[in-house]
Amino acid sequence: MPDPHQSDDRGLPPSVDISLLRTLDAAANRASEGLRVVEDFVRYGQNDRFLTAELKSLRHLLDSTLKKIDRNQSIEARDTPGDVGTTIQGKLEQTRSDWSELLTANFKRLQQAIRSLEEHGKLVDAEMAAAFERMRYLAYSLEKMVMTTVAAAKDFPAVSIYVLVDGCDSAGSFDRFVAQLVEAEVDVIQLRDKQLDDRTLVQRAELLRKRTAGTATKMIINDRADIAKVTAADGVHVGQDELTVSQARSVLGSGKLVGVSTHNIGQARQAVRDGADYIGIGPTFPSGTKSFDQFPGTAFLKEVADEITLPAFAIGGIGPDNAKLVAEAGIHRIAVSGCVSQAKDPGQVVLTLREALS
Repeated sequence: MPDPHQSDDRGLPPSVDISLLRTLDAAANRASEGLRVVEDFVRYGQNDRFLTAELKSLRHLLDSTLKKIDRNQSIEARDTPGDVGTTIQGKLEQTRSDWSELLTANFKRLQQAIRSLEEHGKLVDAEMAAAFERMRYLAYSLEKMVMTTVAAAKDFPAVSIYVLVDGCDSAGSFDRFVAQLVEAEVDVIQLRDKQLDDRTLVQRAELLRKRTAGTATKMIINDRADIAKVTAADGVHVGQDELTVSQARSVLGSGKLVGVSTHNIGQARQAVRDGADYIGIGPTFPSGTKSFDQFPGTAFLKEVADEITLPAFAIGGIGPDNAKLVAEAGIHRIAVSGCVSQAKDPGQVVLTLREALS
């Protein structure tokens, strides 16, 4: 009598019956199909090289693990005409109202199929089942990365102006300056001031919230997730040495934006993996408001533009005289400070920057 745990020369134990083979075959097909739909959307619909590579990596991992299930055995066991599930369909299976439904349906198809492979795989090979478990968690992470990236593109216009402001010398001057920016329809205003005490910073943030409330201009607080929360800001921006994306979200709660400063392509990729809603990329040029030891320059901008579609704002020394170089590098969103705050007519500078980026 054969040992039920002794594999034959085709890879699976002789005791694996037809029903189990059919189950593994169906789950494998569903996982591959769901993953391919998502990958095609990201590759052709979004032109996102980085996410396409991440999805492709999972596909290769899935394919290599499925090789432990003999393909010939699976095909021999397949009985599509006799599958009772082929005639059972819900109405929702035939419609997709938008990209979100399309992606969600196929990510769930992928994850559920991998779970089925994992559970049924335990009847065949524990090591194979453990590999499917790791893939399932990876699929959850990829869903977050893809859904966040695609949704974030709607949060920020293709051409965006992001202005960093300090607290100014008085509440009045701050309020007047912010009012000018909102009137100029800048897309984002970030309050960044390392010198103000917390209470004064909160007061400035409250003024900014009043000016931006009900407008298209988003309000971001630099570094301080706590102040962003108490002033109902739209989000927070953190650096490489500050709160992580996950930590910032735990303070702010859901539905808020978290941006991350990045200085090389590795950090930019990691920000996508971490689920950031946008990234700052730079420094691009020497700045009059902040000193830097290194300048990744426009070469970094090109790297990001080539493979990442998460909204990316070039920062560092950008103004009307060099904004076109940023656009030529493939980036059409910028974060600026001095060129606007020091201008006699901030609104005109914003208009000039927008034209250069377009």
